[in-house]
Amino acid sequence: MIELSQAAASEIGRLRSKQQANIFVRLAVKAGGCSGWFYDMSFDEAVKHDDRLVDCHGIQILIDSASLNYINDLILDYSEDLMGGGFRFHNQRAIATCGCGNSFSID
Repeated sequence: MIELSQAAASEIGRLRSKQQANIFVRLAVKAGGCSGWFYDMSFDEAVKHDDRLVDCHGIQILIDSASLNYINDLILDYSEDLMGGGFRFHNQRAIATCGCGNSFSID
């Protein structure tokens, strides 16, 4: 379903440790951006009725049912460069991405 690199898992764990206990990572796809869709990642305290709970490297990720088809087979990575660090989304199903890499389109 979704794969987290060790770097992404470590960074999410670091960010989550600054939050309150029992908090989930929420990963969603929303309409917008240059190519039609963009990723939204946040922390959430509650599981909603249409969420799927995925466990990756001990990190519990919530994905709403509307986002599931867009996120299937997603690889989430984290890397740092001279400009700072950031999460990188590698979607095997994307047929196009914008120049900044933040939005994508699929069939």
